[in-house]
Formats: sequence, structure tokens, C-alpha cells
Amino acid sequence: MSASPFRLDGKTVLISGAGGGIGRSLVAAFRAAGAGVIGADRSAELMDGLELAGQVLFDQADARGTRSAIEHHLKAFGAPDAVVSNAGFTRAEILDHLDDDAWASELAINLNGAYAMTDPIVAAMAARGSGSLVFIASVNALGHYGNPAYSAAKAGLVAYAKAIAVERGGRGVRANVICPGSVRTPAWDHRLEADPTLLDNVLPHYPLGRMVLPMEVANAAVFYCSDAASGITGTVLPVDAGLTAGNLVFVDEVLRGK
Repeated sequence: MSASPFRLDGKTVLISGAGGGIGRSLVAAFRAAGAGVIGADRSAELMDGLELAGQVLFDQADARGTRSAIEHHLKAFGAPDAVVSNAGFTRAEILDHLDDDAWASELAINLNGAYAMTDPIVAAMAARGSGSLVFIASVNALGHYGNPAYSAAKAGLVAYAKAIAVERGGRGVRANVICPGSVRTPAWDHRLEADPTLLDNVLPHYPLGRMVLPMEVANAAVFYCSDAASGITGTVLPVDAGLTAGNLVFVDEVLRGK
């Protein structure tokens, strides 16, 4: 065991969506904690510039292809010590934007693909007798903040993680969920270019007065995968600048505004 329970020296973690805004911070945080990182994404180009111990390529929208890629990796290298299921996607922001195709697409990536990726890993971890999984969900799994199909998928991840925690805990496998609020990734750049005042409407909802940083999500994931969290499983941790703690706008406009 390493000197600090927060360290991951000698451990290997597989991170999906490694080339994205949160994914790159996850890679950096796990490397800083001493772990070797296996990056997973749709293409090697998306992971350019990352210091990785290995790569797995698949499109999480394709559950069969995702499972096949993971099974090939497990056969060649064995199960990682930890996995962070981070890949996700959403476009349909309100119910009026939904149809059957949009619903199916968002569940395919955010829930079905996450299951296809992690299910073979869970089995391999259980056979070995140890392992930790972290699912990057969203505050949308806890309450309605728009994006209804995405929200349903992320809520499904919470239920799936709890199933792993309960049914595979006796075989040494832990599973936990992180629910970020708005995270200041490059995905916000085009929105802010189109409307520089957008944050004037967003930030008043967050008690900390700002969006969460990608590294703050990553640090929570490192904790969950470390021995410091060895007794923690089946939990849901909002990393949301206080959004789910209560309704700041209501307090400001209704109570303080009296």
C-alpha cells in the first residue's frame, strides 16, 4: 500500500471520453496521483497530447462494438484497477426537442454504451476480487435541469452503479457516481461566443457563484478510486458548486427581495 491512501501508485485506470474537457482533466489528475492511464475514446486523434499507458478505441453509441473492444483489451491486458465511465452526449435540451430517434440516441450513448463498456470490466474485477468504478453522471440525474433524455440516462447510471455496489460488493468491487453541475469545459466556448451574457443567467443559480472546473470533477474521481474511499460504495456525490443544495434564486428573489 502506498504511504498515502490518496495515492494510486502502481494502479491502472481506464477512462472513457479521455479526449474531452473533463476527460483530459481526469487523465491529468490520475497521472498526478501515480496511476497509469488507459485512454478510451472514438479515435486516437481525440487523445492527442495525452500521456497514456494504452488506448482503447470505440464509439460508445455502438454497444456491440464497445463491448467487443473492451473484451479484446481485457483479454490482452486484464482488468484495470479502476474505471471512470465519463463519455457522454446530449443535444435535446427540452421535451419539445425530443422524438424517438433523439431519445434512443441519447440513451444509447449515455446509458446503454456505458453498460456495454463497464459490464465486462465488472465481471473481470469480480473474478479478481477487487476494483473500483466511477460513473460521471450529472445533476440532471437528481432533478430536472433540462435535457430530459440525457437526464433519464444519467439517472439510469445511478441505479446501475447501486446494483454493482450491492451485488458485487462481496467480491471486492466498488461503484460510485459523481454528479457534476455546469462544468467550464471548451463545450461552453461556442455558447459564450454567441451570447457573452449567458453566464449572467447561469451563475446566479450556483451558491459558489461560478461553474465547476473540470479538475474538481477529476479530483473527486481520484478520491473515489483511492484507498481513502475503500469503505465507500453505492454513493452519489454532487460536484455542482452547490446547485442541488437548494434554490439560491428563490432565496434571493423571494425571500431577500421582500
